[in-house]
Amino acid sequence: MKTAILAIVAALLSAVPALAETALPAQAAGAIADGVRIVVPARNIARGEVISDSDLNYATVPAGGSFPDVATSLGQLEGKQARRFLHVGEPVQAGDVRAPVLVAKGSLVTVTFHAPGITLTAVGKAMSEGGLNESVTVLNPVSYRQITATVTGSGTAAAGDISNTISSDAAPAQLAAAQP
Repeated sequence: MKTAILAIVAALLSAVPALAETALPAQAAGAIADGVRIVVPARNIARGEVISDSDLNYATVPAGGSFPDVATSLGQLEGKQARRFLHVGEPVQAGDVRAPVLVAKGSLVTVTFHAPGITLTAVGKAMSEGGLNESVTVLNPVSYRQITATVTGSGTAAAGDISNTISSDAAPAQLAAAQP
């Protein structure tokens, strides 16, 4: 009886490699060998975490697969902040990460305005959050005007060049109205 069971088990085990060869067509096996190298998380990364190179690995995916905007180098993700939960081994798209938030919504922001021969600085309240070189909306607490500024650092932003809206022959009332 034991010999019959052993013979059946041996027959099944010898059939497994044959089943594996027929499960994948020759084209699919070649596509995996000719795959594209992408970057994937080496561990689960929570939303809001800043990604370091030790959090990432390379993986190979079939060349024919549709992977738009998927990171292919560690530099594309290193130092970025996860916008969503990133699962280990899954491709990471450009929209899944962002520059780390340097200006938080509701925080005080120092906004600098540059014009030829003059620099103005004002403190406002951030109405949106943003990372380096991203746009944020800032509320002037005195005039209640909202402006759009570009984040330049932690708690700082720069407004666009106001030289186009203020001319040297403008009346003082116009200059005061142009300031935040």
